[in-house]
Amino acid sequence: MRKYIEIGKIINTHGVHGTVKVEPWCDTPQVLAQMKQVYLSPKHHGEPYQKLIILKGSVQKYHVLLTLEGIDTFDAAEAMKNTLIFADRDDIPLAEGAFLIDDLKGLPVTDYHDGHTYGTLHDVIQGGAGDLYEIQTERGMVLVPAVKEFVKSIDLTTGIVLAPIRGMFDEN
Repeated sequence: MRKYIEIGKIINTHGVHGTVKVEPWCDTPQVLAQMKQVYLSPKHHGEPYQKLIILKGSVQKYHVLLTLEGIDTFDAAEAMKNTLIFADRDDIPLAEGAFLIDDLKGLPVTDYHDGHTYGTLHDVIQGGAGDLYEIQTERGMVLVPAVKEFVKSIDLTTGIVLAPIRGMFDEN
């Protein structure tokens, strides 16, 4: 498991005092807005991630406004545009039974009834109506709603167990 998880991207500036506008990649923008620090990816392999202290975070519609220590001018904020930001996995609050999407990617996906392996989880697509699991199978990608009717269990060591409806995986 990776120690640092991508949690958003700085997409713009906000005002003239160095505040940045972030597209959050968390369950809710509030998760990012309430964090105490974020990290920038190292510029060169082998260097540590660069820690940035969050002085102030707030939610504006679907985005997060962050005031970061050391970024206090418009020009400094402008230079941060298109920068990915990361969180230490230990700083991310998780509810009981919740998982980080990053940890689910690559898990095997098997059948609840007979143990047949469908493929591996490629990604989780987050949408307004709910999440979709994008599963890489031998025949291509299959989308499965991530609801309790289909998802019977998730275990980070053994994988994801599904009880799909007939035709979901185009079986013959």
